[in-house]
Amino acid sequence: MHRTRTPLMVWFWTIFLVGCDKRGHSALSLSKELGISYWVAWTMLQKIRKVMGQQDANYRLDGLVEMDEGYFGGISKEGKRGRGTTKSKVLIAVSTDVDKKHARFLKMKKVKNFNRTTVENFVNQHLNPGCTVQTDGLNIYESLDSLVKECQKFTIKTGAAPLPWVHTIISNAKSFVSGTFHGLDQKHFQAYLDEFCYRFNRRFWEGQLFNRLLAACLGYPPTTYGELTQ
Repeated sequence: MHRTRTPLMVWFWTIFLVGCDKRGHSALSLSKELGISYWVAWTMLQKIRKVMGQQDANYRLDGLVEMDEGYFGGISKEGKRGRGTTKSKVLIAVSTDVDKKHARFLKMKKVKNFNRTTVENFVNQHLNPGCTVQTDGLNIYESLDSLVKECQKFTIKTGAAPLPWVHTIISNAKSFVSGTFHGLDQKHFQAYLDEFCYRFNRRFWEGQLFNRLLAACLGYPPTTYGELTQ
């Protein structure tokens, strides 16, 4: 809000709508709802999403963590599916309670490629070393044994239970992207993942969402339009 020419009441409404509506808001829908231009709405939303990402970067996952990879976007030109696709590649990790009845906290990161280096960087940045990771048998996860307390690999051959929470979250995140935004470009895709994670991680504090997000917006240095578009 630094040096803004947009009325603070519009800012407050935007923060409230983004923080409290699990479906999120596109710039187009927000511009219509609040009677502002598309680019004013887009800039406000991107600034808020940046704060959401900065706030969640202060926390790491611990305990029992499910981890997997996901693919987001429309049908590729090559018509490929699965790990051969050119869709946006995202690493997902969600912590759960011991009996896996409840999901706790979520991290999602867009990456260029799925390989051991990107997985190791993700784990070092977002997971506590003392956690137990559950994932599939893909070879990109082979080095996790040296980074965390334990890495449990589930495969079809082992007959072990799947990764229910991370798969549910991937499905919900895809619905969020396609339902609210009807697809997203690559450049700002991480910002929308940050928005999804932020609300998911605070879903049990619905009555505090506006106050928490407003406080976060006031607690970080301002971001300019040029920084958002560079």
